[in-house]
Amino acid sequence: MRFFQNANYPFLQWRKRAYLVTAALLVMGIGSMIYHSLKGEGWLNYGVDFTGGTVVQVHFNQPVTAQHLRDATSAAGHSDWEITQFGGENDYTVRTPRFGQEAGQDAQSRVRQALSTRFQPAQYTIVRTEAVGPKAGAELEQRALIAILLSFAAILVYLAARFEWRFALAAVIATVHDIVVTLGFLALTRTEISLGTVAAVLTVVGYSMHDTIIVFDRVREDLGKPRHGRTFLDILNKAINETLPRTTLTVATVMATLLALLAFGGPVIFGFALVLVLGIAIGTFSSIFVASPVLYEIERHFPRKEKKEQAVRSHSARRPNGNRPPTARRAEVPR
Repeated sequence: MRFFQNANYPFLQWRKRAYLVTAALLVMGIGSMIYHSLKGEGWLNYGVDFTGGTVVQVHFNQPVTAQHLRDATSAAGHSDWEITQFGGENDYTVRTPRFGQEAGQDAQSRVRQALSTRFQPAQYTIVRTEAVGPKAGAELEQRALIAILLSFAAILVYLAARFEWRFALAAVIATVHDIVVTLGFLALTRTEISLGTVAAVLTVVGYSMHDTIIVFDRVREDLGKPRHGRTFLDILNKAINETLPRTTLTVATVMATLLALLAFGGPVIFGFALVLVLGIAIGTFSSIFVASPVLYEIERHFPRKEKKEQAVRSHSARRPNGNRPPTARRAEVPR
């Protein structure tokens, strides 16, 4: 990509501004989670896959709106039912929070009874009825958390073995940042969390990690070459600029596909596409402005051994001949 062929942007010099953006995103997301938890709504808007309940899909033979259905169910005393457009223009799902063994025909009967306050039976058709128990939902939530933690552990071990522990730690911190910020957006917008959403979050973990590894691999290559006066910060900037064409092309092509899915995919995959769009945008940001700055801070506070030895040699070279280190003077003392 010729536009970024000779890019030389000082990304690391902009890291303090990026810290402010990251802090604002984290405060906004975590604050939204705490706010909704204190209200008793749950820190995330878990769907029926996790909370348990019954979903009845209804197809109408004539144009109706979600508000018409909400008026009908509220008139029947079920104002807590969730009405969502699903699939076609006249297809809706009615989600009831209660779950019981009667979730089959009885759930359909309750929905029909509620809709009878406004609609005739000939105006609609019950397409399907699904029920998920709360115990199954809790197990799904636990397994999703375990899957994410195991992925972190595997990534940490792989990067520590393939690169160094400091690269692994920086990559995991950046990935945790991506997940927390993405969940913060979902909490703020109250997007329903389904199994598809969990799959999208795991996909974001893989994408963000891959993007970070591309930059870190270039850093590792440069560290093995003569530095010619370049600092670690210069090496990080060079690695980001060299991978910028690849990052731009990849993000642009993936985003084009995801935005098309988001716009025309319909409500079935809306949550999945939304999480991917958010996650990939946040992951690209973090690979440049979170992972590399974290690696720089780790290197600055915990320099590698060769850097320590180089610093000692430079310090010794600046000393006068008569002021050598104590260990060197003791070695020259005759017995």
